[in-house]
Amino acid sequence: MNVPPRLVDFGFRILNAVHRSVVRVTAGRLGRHAFGMEIIELITVGRRSGRLHSTMLTVPVIEGVVLVLVASKGGDDRDPDWLKNLMAHPKIQVILRGERRDMVARVASPEEYARLWPQVVATYKSYDAYRRRTARAIPLVLCTPIDG
Repeated sequence: MNVPPRLVDFGFRILNAVHRSVVRVTAGRLGRHAFGMEIIELITVGRRSGRLHSTMLTVPVIEGVVLVLVASKGGDDRDPDWLKNLMAHPKIQVILRGERRDMVARVASPEEYARLWPQVVATYKSYDAYRRRTARAIPLVLCTPIDG
């Protein structure tokens, strides 16, 4: 089934808004975990608008203080907007377990990707299906706290 990109984007926006509302209304008692993964709110600066944008994302791998995000967009052939934003403005904020953290984001190197991808798929097998569904390489994004 070929879903128009505008409909896919609209669906992701609605899902994010509902998820964010559930987390806020329940003061974080609901919506902080899904499919065995932590949920974060990622706040990026818009690459064109300069405005703040918020997206709810799963974190399949946490290595010490580094959060690993998957820019899968559900296996869509387009990169998610949040990835484009953080590539233009790598300083981001993350809300994890109710705590806001300043972080810097970058795309994993090929060596990091090779090491982390099996861990990502071990946490949530559907990521492998997403990778098979799209012609693009699905980036992994490493988010590291900014000291200070």
